[in-house]
Parts: sequence; C-alpha cells; structure tokens
Amino acid sequence: MTALLDNKKVRFDYEILEKFEAGLELKGYEVKSLRNKRGSILGSRVIVRGGEAYIVGMEIPPYQPANTPKDYDSQRTRKLLLSKKEIHYLLGKTEQRGLTIVPIRVYTKGRHIKMEISVVRGKKKYDKRQKIKKRDAKRRIEITLKGRM
Repeated sequence: MTALLDNKKVRFDYEILEKFEAGLELKGYEVKSLRNKRGSILGSRVIVRGGEAYIVGMEIPPYQPANTPKDYDSQRTRKLLLSKKEIHYLLGKTEQRGLTIVPIRVYTKGRHIKMEISVVRGKKKYDKRQKIKKRDAKRRIEITLKGRM
C-alpha cells in the first residue's frame, strides 16, 4: 500500500472512533493525478444521500491542464464505493449528534485507489492544548536525555 494523500490534521482535530475502507469512483485523468501524489483531502468530508456515500471538498487538480476537458471541476463531488450495509451503518452514525465522517488518507491497494474514512467526534480546545503540552514535555525529556549521553 502506497499512501498518495494524507490528512494529518484529522488526528489532532478529531477523536477517531471507527475506520472504513472505501473505493473511489474516478476518471482516468484524476487517477493519473492522484498517482503523482497531487491533490488534497484537507477540509473534505463524507456525506450520505439517497443510499450512496459521496466525498465533498476533495481537490484533485488536472493531470495535464491542456488535455483536461473544459468543464472539469477539480472539487466535484465523487462517489465512494461501499457496501449497502456499511452505507446504512454510516447513515445512522451521521444522524447522531456530534459525529461526522472524514477521510484520513488515499492510497493504492494493488491497482485500485482506496480511501480510508473514519467516523470521528470533534475534540474540544482544552483537549488539543493538553496534547500539545504532552508532546512538548516529551520532546524536552528526549532532548535532555540525548544531551547526557
């Protein structure tokens, strides 16, 4: 598995509850662009409508701008390929207060492009501050131990 895109802010901003693997319905030039690690999933989210799941806000720039169709929208809504059982489960989770579905990473699995999505709950500001304090304390400890050796 080769990671193509990563959403590093998810682990800081949200508490991850569950993870799922979904396929992506893409066009050829979008696949080529993703395989060159061009694109962004920052700020994107998953919505469930009409018994289908879609990703909104995912940016995939054109592979070759000169050869891309004129009506190409780099932030178009793309369909996620999930089983009906998973879609109904995710629909139930999105209806719960405070839960949302966000993408974590886009990667290749064999010759297919997959997306790891997760059900998350937003962290409070004080939780984020505590995490920063712990990280800084750990870094200071490692620096002092490294200086002694």
